[in-house]
Amino acid sequence: MVTGQAEDHEKVARQIALRLLTSAPRSRAQLAEAMAKKDVPPAVAETVLDRFTDVGLIDDAEYAAILVRTRHTERGQARRAIAQELTRKGIDAETAAEALDVIDRESEDAAAYDLVRRRAPASVGLPREKRERRLVEMLARKGHHPSAAFRIVREVLAEQGGTAPHDGAGELRDVGADELDSP
Repeated sequence: MVTGQAEDHEKVARQIALRLLTSAPRSRAQLAEAMAKKDVPPAVAETVLDRFTDVGLIDDAEYAAILVRTRHTERGQARRAIAQELTRKGIDAETAAEALDVIDRESEDAAAYDLVRRRAPASVGLPREKRERRLVEMLARKGHHPSAAFRIVREVLAEQGGTAPHDGAGELRDVGADELDSP
């Protein structure tokens, strides 16, 4: 009877892993957590996870590399935010560090510039300070350092002509320094 239960648990563990891996890549820790929620004994889960790792269905290094690539290039996230997500998904520090090595300061800034250039037009018409704040907050949520976020937002708004307030007709006008400081 004990053998039958072990086989049942192993079958459940395999089904959980295959179902989750069919929809998207997962880390070993995510699969182990899903198995634990379905009361798969840890020893059985380890056996199934080891087998899946041996045949290449589970590869934390590849999973981390994919996650870094998509989060950075498609979502514009910075190293810091991606590192936190890798930790939440159960990727060990060494594997995460190797995957994050592809992101350097220049590519992180380039992703931030691209993101701000895409999002800035949505805030046209708002006061400059509000535009800056919203765009900087967006970059902060993506894990970008505050000083870099301020610098990038100001540069993009300047290149898009967003540094001078609009007059009532929607035209840009020159203003004095005292007008820029007033609410």
